[in-house]
Amino acid sequence: MCLCLNECAYIIFFSLFLVQNCQYHPNTHFNLFGLDPYLNTDAGTMSPFEHGEVFVLDDGGEVDLDLGNYERFMDIKLTRDNNITTGKIYQSVIDKERKGDYLGKTVQVVPHITDEIQDWIERVAMIPVDGKEGPADVCVIELGGTIGDIESMPFIEALGQFSYRVGPGNFCLIHVSLVPVLNVVGEQKTKPTQHSVRGLRGQGLTPNILACRSTVALDDNVKGKLSQFCHVPEQNIITLYDVPNIWHIPLLLRDQKAHEAIFKVLNLQGTTKEPLLKEWTSRAEICDGLHEPVRIAMVGKYTGLSDAYLSILK
Repeated sequence: MCLCLNECAYIIFFSLFLVQNCQYHPNTHFNLFGLDPYLNTDAGTMSPFEHGEVFVLDDGGEVDLDLGNYERFMDIKLTRDNNITTGKIYQSVIDKERKGDYLGKTVQVVPHITDEIQDWIERVAMIPVDGKEGPADVCVIELGGTIGDIESMPFIEALGQFSYRVGPGNFCLIHVSLVPVLNVVGEQKTKPTQHSVRGLRGQGLTPNILACRSTVALDDNVKGKLSQFCHVPEQNIITLYDVPNIWHIPLLLRDQKAHEAIFKVLNLQGTTKEPLLKEWTSRAEICDGLHEPVRIAMVGKYTGLSDAYLSILK
């Protein structure tokens, strides 16, 4: 089963909910992928001012910080192959072409690049990352970038083919989009999300769940409008609004029954338990009670951009 998310900083918490709820079998395996459409092979040679903090995996792979967040929150050990970039895919395809693996065929984006992306995901999904033996039962895939980016198109096409191949009930697409609020009148604007979903559908993917990023919770009439224009049920429209601290996000998702929407799409209803978030709730309450700021000095080379030291700051 594959859970695909489009450019989602909240992927960690969706993933966490998935793990905490998928307790229908003690030997359930999970795997996570970060898909970055840039042409660099990895993040190791990118300036922190361009890319932000780089996370170094146990096998020496230099990847986006998102994979470091996956490891911390999911208690898993990822490899460099869990980070797929356009540079890695093209390099692999060109190497195969030079070796004659394509038997003289014209090498094209479709099917060779898209097939390589799908093969890479399926191959790495067979490698355990959670300390258990056996292939993954559930894969969480984050596709970075923005709908309409040229460099993202091969990945979107590959995932569209993949969703068709695995069939309904085995693929859930969560699309993250912005719902800006006009400060002057307080109106929540749905046009950016409408256009984003239209672009996504035009490239062969239809979202099962909308995760709407906003400063405040969406009004019911706004959800109804999004449901009508984006063809997504209202109960599958989740608001990711601003919260006091990071610990509130899983509680926010639980209250909106985000986990139930995911399990309904993946046909896992009736096989899972409710999320066990007692300890998590206590942590959030402790953080809410901290009001006195502490000033800490930090010496660094790239202090001009806070993202360059995000792990330390958070």
